[in-house]
Amino acid sequence: MSRIGKKPVPVPAGVTASVDGQKITAKGPKGELHFVANDEVKVELNDNAVSVTPVNDSKDARSKWGMSRTMVENIFKGVKDGFERKLEINGVGYRAALQGKNLQLQLGFSHDVVYEAPEGITIAVPKPTEIVVTGINKQQVGQVAAEIREYRGPEPYKGKGVKYAGERIVRKEGKKK
Repeated sequence: MSRIGKKPVPVPAGVTASVDGQKITAKGPKGELHFVANDEVKVELNDNAVSVTPVNDSKDARSKWGMSRTMVENIFKGVKDGFERKLEINGVGYRAALQGKNLQLQLGFSHDVVYEAPEGITIAVPKPTEIVVTGINKQQVGQVAAEIREYRGPEPYKGKGVKYAGERIVRKEGKKK
């Protein structure tokens, strides 16, 4: 029995939700998102809440039950508040700047890395060593943050590189004389 899947997802104030078969659509102040649930689960809208139930008691249906409920919750949160992911840059001479809508990174290469933000994603640089990725789609925000981090991930000796805010880098001891 899925503990997460059992709970109905309340529709937040300011968000309108509609269920059309397996497609859940949410409209809010930040935009509009939809999610198409798998055929193994049944989605219903009643009493201003969306409930997700498995069609049968198979392992496949139960495994998609909690995930479908979480996806519905994420689209509601996305259209109401949005999601954000913060990145930090550590290292001498490492910095970021915005060039129009593109992110320009200086990460110790012989050239600058230019990252073009996809549609629906906003990148802000409050400080040269801090990047904030925001958007309404949780998966897309995480993917963009991961792609930026991938250019120069944090290394274990000095911690130089791009890391998530709050990420703990396991440090290694250097050479001994």
